[in-house]
Amino acid sequence: MQELSDVSAQLNKLLVAADLCSLQVAESKQFIDYLTLLLRWNARVNLTAVRDPDAILSRHFVESIAAARALPPGLATLLDFGSGAGLPGIPIAICQPQLAVTLAESQSKKAAFLQEAIRTLGLNARIHSGRAETLARTFDCVTLRAVDHMELAARLAARLVAPGGWLAPLTTYADLGAIQSAAGPGFTWSNPHPLPGSDQRILALAHRSTD
Repeated sequence: MQELSDVSAQLNKLLVAADLCSLQVAESKQFIDYLTLLLRWNARVNLTAVRDPDAILSRHFVESIAAARALPPGLATLLDFGSGAGLPGIPIAICQPQLAVTLAESQSKKAAFLQEAIRTLGLNARIHSGRAETLARTFDCVTLRAVDHMELAARLAARLVAPGGWLAPLTTYADLGAIQSAAGPGFTWSNPHPLPGSDQRILALAHRSTD
């Protein structure tokens, strides 16, 4: 991997290639710190199967940044359901610091990583170290990406969306229909946002009715 001082240049190059705006200086530093922490912890905790630093930038970071920028405006709270290594929740917290982000992760070692990432990066975020469905509140937006049993997760995540809020799974065109069925009635689905890096990956957005 290139020197960490070159990481921001590489990440910005990937963003521009994906027709996305470059990061601000402060954001770039946070992503460098995030990558450093992710690589260190991934050596002893299985946070992500993608271990090559350049692949983490291109497959995880760019997609999550694209999703962060495509979220509906006016959100105040966001839940990252089954956050794992913090994707997309940590990039969202970096790109949208006004959002109060909750990272829900039931595996204790991954939750410990997320807590360290929040502390190191100085994010406006908190950890729910447990199953997301045990939360006794709802959120303006609920994201989920690469979680186990995605259809079940979508059904549970839908219950945590506040009236007038948004469900925002990062998924594929092929899996979208099953996720829409799992979320159930009461949601109006917008046209999906294509995500960079694959012609199949999308951010799906569903608006929950206020009734």
